[in-house]
Amino acid sequence: MATVKVDKSNFQTDVLDANVPVVVDFWAEWCGPCKMIAPALEDIATELGAKVKIAKLNIDENPELAAQFGVRSIPTLMIFKGGEMADMKVGAAPKTALSHWINGNLA
Repeated sequence: MATVKVDKSNFQTDVLDANVPVVVDFWAEWCGPCKMIAPALEDIATELGAKVKIAKLNIDENPELAAQFGVRSIPTLMIFKGGEMADMKVGAAPKTALSHWINGNLA
């Protein structure tokens, strides 16, 4: 499954109401580290398939959602399970570290 784009119109259904854990990547077009981790997140989305959904939320287009979840720097990754934020990771990391973090939160 490829990454999906979320915004205020579909955040409730695609993230909070999802029946699988959802990793939300809070990012912006101008953010270099955000661009660095994007290919790794695409790969992880493909590798994990239906076990997890990876969503991208542009904070410039959705500042109210970024504020609601206290995003202060980007990239910020949050894992949502059952409509609740279960874990958060701030900053870029190599694919192996991202994959390990995501897999550790699926158990």
